[in-house]
Amino acid sequence: MCRKLPPFFEVKGRISWSKIENVNTIEEIENPVVRECLRSLDIEPDLDIHYHGDLPARSGLGSSSAFTVGLLHALHALRNEFVTKRVLATEAIRVERELIGDTVGVQDQTAVAYGGLNYCLIDQQGNVVVRPVITAPSRIREFEQHLMLFFTGLSRNAGTVAATKVKSFAERELQMTRIRQLTDRGLEALQGAGDITELGRLLHETWQMKRQLSSVVSTDAIDEAYEAARNAGAIGGKLMGAGGGGFLMIFAPPDRHPRIIEALGHLLYVPVEFETQGSQVIFYDPDSYSRPARFGEMRLAANAGN
Repeated sequence: MCRKLPPFFEVKGRISWSKIENVNTIEEIENPVVRECLRSLDIEPDLDIHYHGDLPARSGLGSSSAFTVGLLHALHALRNEFVTKRVLATEAIRVERELIGDTVGVQDQTAVAYGGLNYCLIDQQGNVVVRPVITAPSRIREFEQHLMLFFTGLSRNAGTVAATKVKSFAERELQMTRIRQLTDRGLEALQGAGDITELGRLLHETWQMKRQLSSVVSTDAIDEAYEAARNAGAIGGKLMGAGGGGFLMIFAPPDRHPRIIEALGHLLYVPVEFETQGSQVIFYDPDSYSRPARFGEMRLAANAGN
């Protein structure tokens, strides 16, 4: 949520996330995403910004990029500017990679901005071509019904994990090529009419490949949980995000879910559904930025689909 800060406070701006920051200049802002989003759009910090999140940080589900995309969307709308999903994704990538300096990819920002199931082609310069996955709604529902998500309770710095993988890419060309091939096979399996459990087998093979990219991608506890799920009937799965912690995704036929939940009883089971809209402005007052600040008038909220 972004609005002009009403003129009753001794500070110019207020930012509420896991802490409350009272600031007068951009340089005083501690939160790097807020600071660099304001700087990139040349916006003064005379705002009241509140962040509401459902997920813990460093969980592998793109919460950092959701924060960045959502904030940029809200700031643009506060200035009565419409921006496309491509612009949102591109700006968020620039903020995270160039201005903040995080070692991150471009997939999270793209997924958050666009929403839905997409096939993304990324060239060596980091340019992204987004192609919606075209398949029957019944197929999408079948895919969704086979997915399970478990929170491991472990957090990690995605940039740190990603940095270790980047260093090994040149030595792991065979694995990287194979992962790329498995992605294409997964798309064919999803769009086809065959047994959807092929996706689970491909996920399993991809996860084994990803684990070879770096010793910090997985942990003994995660490996044990994954094997317990497999022994209880799971076909495949993967750790979400860069690795090292966060959420474990499992692919299994629906009738095996109860046994898997029991086998992973020490982890938090989180039911999930696909989201199709991407980042959205859910409340908009078109005059809020141009007129003088009056209490309760200038409200705008944006959320980022994940």
